[in-house]
Amino acid sequence: MADIQLGCHTVRSHGAKLARLHMYDWIILLLLAVLDGLLNIIEPFHRFVGRDMMTDLSYPLKGNTIPFWAVPLVAILLPWAIFVGIYFKKKNVYDLHHGILGILYSVLITAVITDAIKDGVGRPRPDFFWRCFPDGKPNYDNITTDVICHGEKSIIKEGHKSFPSGHSSCFLTWYLAGKLAAFDRKGHIAKLCMVFLPLLVASLVAVSRVDDYWHHWQDVFAGSIIGLTVSSFCYLQFFPYPFDADGIWPHAYFQQLAETQSNGIANSYDTRPTAIEPIDEGYDAIALRDSSLILDTMESGRR
Repeated sequence: MADIQLGCHTVRSHGAKLARLHMYDWIILLLLAVLDGLLNIIEPFHRFVGRDMMTDLSYPLKGNTIPFWAVPLVAILLPWAIFVGIYFKKKNVYDLHHGILGILYSVLITAVITDAIKDGVGRPRPDFFWRCFPDGKPNYDNITTDVICHGEKSIIKEGHKSFPSGHSSCFLTWYLAGKLAAFDRKGHIAKLCMVFLPLLVASLVAVSRVDDYWHHWQDVFAGSIIGLTVSSFCYLQFFPYPFDADGIWPHAYFQQLAETQSNGIANSYDTRPTAIEPIDEGYDAIALRDSSLILDTMESGRR
């Protein structure tokens, strides 16, 4: 059948097998989502906030320049749209599945880590004064000088979750670097502009939280380190390094090709996968090239 020939792996031909193979990964993903939900329900640690500390915690209480509902659109749905677009172009279900699974793990692991730290640290947000005293009339304990808040409970609870910020990720940056062969040593700097675009968007979202007085700059810095580290590990769990000759597709794809070859199922003619690469005549032109050392080795064996 055409669906299972070398270089063509669709949802129809390999989707069920792939889902069974990663069943436990999806179960763990659901457990991470439940765990993160619980971390958002429990009460965070209420760190001591004295009268003298209010100088740095009296910034205005305002809404978010970039609303919370827009963050999943940028961090999850936009990458999904890219994954699906590449799937319809190249018919590689391994790339589609691992792209979706990888970015979900990147987001949820980052969320669990940051929310757990938030609950444990309980650092007040820069606008904590107005969360604690919405009428502008402060009230402190006469002995400890700790705050005695009389604001809305849910708003006060959120006010103890400043450190760290949890909005930065670079999974899509890694992914685009691999797909565009950004490190092919041909000097097309335009590729790097596309690769860095997701980082720029993530940075602007993070900076907006500082501008809106929801986070201190240290929160964003620490959150960025966590996000960059987690998303890098998640990407490299599924995909080779972008500068690798096989960096365009996930490890599982080439493993499947090797198994197909060893079982004698592969077609005798050359149907090697192709990579998207700008041609030498211009930065915006698109050409197709052979990209796999594994496939070269396999074909050498056939000769």
